Amino acid sequence: MAARAKAANASAIYATIRAEIVAGELAPATPLREAALASRFGVSRTPIRDVLSRLLHDGLLERAVTGLQVATNSIERTIQVYDLRTLLEGQVAAEAADSRREADLMLLRRLLNRDRALDNPSTAERVRVNLEFHNAVWDAAHNGVLRDILERLAMNGVSAPQTTLDVGDRWAISLDQHAEMIDAIEDRDAERARHVAQKHLADARALRLKILTDDLNVESA
Repeated sequence: MAARAKAANASAIYATIRAEIVAGELAPATPLREAALASRFGVSRTPIRDVLSRLLHDGLLERAVTGLQVATNSIERTIQVYDLRTLLEGQVAAEAADSRREADLMLLRRLLNRDRALDNPSTAERVRVNLEFHNAVWDAAHNGVLRDILERLAMNGVSAPQTTLDVGDRWAISLDQHAEMIDAIEDRDAERARHVAQKHLADARALRLKILTDDLNVESA
């Protein structure tokens, strides 16, 4: 019983820190110290050590001279992640068009309607609901292996100083692309679903690289 309670506690701590990284509340290069986290959550260092190990395995943390810190993304790493995600997001959207069920479509429509109804959502909210939508697309493909890979890749892309969803009218465009994706999936048009999903990721990739290069230019000025 005690072991299960400890595991549940560690899972809750993991979920909290993971959510804070994904939402940008813990910025890239933020150090994560066992002692500080143990004090914050009122636990010993043992579950914290396990949590940090999981986050490191997820690619959300990296090793630095002073210990573990929130991962930072180089331009090279960003390109690699986006190129692979673009390929696989296209594949999962195509598979969703072939394998989706009515319940999948209902969820996708509900999520889109919810997101369109948001009034000036915060950065954290945009990141959260966007990931929920993509999770629903992955689930609609009913391919557990592909879903697991995409989840890992998506987590590798969250450690950034700014989300692409905050750039210009990207939020509105992203929702329109989500709508196009749903239409293609509903029509069982696998190639159109693949095209829309890949265009969606290619646009995000271009914006992410612009953010990173702009930051480098500022630092070198």
